[in-house]
Amino acid sequence: MTRYVGHPSKWTEQHRATRWATLFALLCGGWTLPSAIAEDCPTRVATYNTSLFRDKAGQLARDLAGGQNQQARRVAEVIQRVRPDVLLVNEFDYDAEGRAARSFCQEYLAVGQNGCQPIAFEHRFIAPSNTGVPTGFDMDNDGRRGGPADAIGYGRHEGQYGMLLLSTFPIERDRVRTFRKLLWRDMPGAMLPTDPRTGDGFYSDGELGVLRLSSKNFWDVPVQVPAGGECKAFTLHLLCSHPTPPVFDGPEDRNGKRNHDEVRLVADYIDPAKNEYVIDDAGQRGGLAADALFMILGDLNADPVDGDSIPGTMEQLLKHPRINGSFVPKSSGGPLVVERNADQNRGHRGEPAHVTSDFTHEGHGNLRIDYALPSRGLEVVDGGVFWPKPGEPGSKAVTASDHRLVWIDVLPE
Repeated sequence: MTRYVGHPSKWTEQHRATRWATLFALLCGGWTLPSAIAEDCPTRVATYNTSLFRDKAGQLARDLAGGQNQQARRVAEVIQRVRPDVLLVNEFDYDAEGRAARSFCQEYLAVGQNGCQPIAFEHRFIAPSNTGVPTGFDMDNDGRRGGPADAIGYGRHEGQYGMLLLSTFPIERDRVRTFRKLLWRDMPGAMLPTDPRTGDGFYSDGELGVLRLSSKNFWDVPVQVPAGGECKAFTLHLLCSHPTPPVFDGPEDRNGKRNHDEVRLVADYIDPAKNEYVIDDAGQRGGLAADALFMILGDLNADPVDGDSIPGTMEQLLKHPRINGSFVPKSSGGPLVVERNADQNRGHRGEPAHVTSDFTHEGHGNLRIDYALPSRGLEVVDGGVFWPKPGEPGSKAVTASDHRLVWIDVLPE
């Protein structure tokens, strides 16, 4: 059977009739991507850095209460247009009671935005983040303690820039693994920074004793994808993270090196030859089973060829033998922004249609830093970056964040 990849309208012959029926039924403001809900349709998996963070603890939950926050309504509109089955939300502040997540699901996603159909995620997962967790040390060596850069992960309060996983499929909660407490120094060959003036380690032994590898967290969340049509039921492991940006540091490049090793953690986790050191928060050692199907999701803060990440950072994943990195999601709106801001993107080598972020308001151009990477054993049916052209449905909604939602449709081979 011929598979068509790369454009929302080019579906397999098997799925064409059900896709158009779904599209008609879910028509939203002139255009929405049909979700993978027909019995023989693939699973749509997405990642979206929503910029739903606030500078004070509990502020996001207060802002979302009542369903009238304009930023959250636009974020919800984007999600309702793409209609993923599973979605990782980056930069969504964590609160232990889950008030912000509950409000977002009930008062925004479950309410049609700008003419869109509501979308329901019956299952969600949240967990604490390292952001804003005090270390008691002067981690950035600025002579003061207690600032956001002195926390385990940069943050003005605990849980800032957290993660939220939303799923229409059941989560295998007894098999969820988190890796928030793994120390950076416990990674063999860790790229720990040194002071270029002296050659000494940038961090003291005491600081390395508390500095965790993940700036937020790293999750392995299995979901049960049900059988449908010709497809059998299967377990899909969602490997979720949000490494630190490789900037906002000094000549020691501490953030660039941490970004590299946070990405490396994901690569090591899926490699049976390299994951013996990996210990989860429950004390279980080792990585992902060699035959597991997975999707790597998140704002990884590393462009394959441009930006400030350490060269080769993304090659650890894009060229990994267990990952199918051949399919690259595209958009129609991204290249227009790249062209309009050519001065900021001068020297960039990446394909403009592949960019997923818009930092032009800060003078930093556009990069591909958000990823939905499937494992071998998953067939990519379609995918894209939701970035409409000006005037198209959803073009105003995407301005809610400086990132764009990335989606992939997959089927088990």
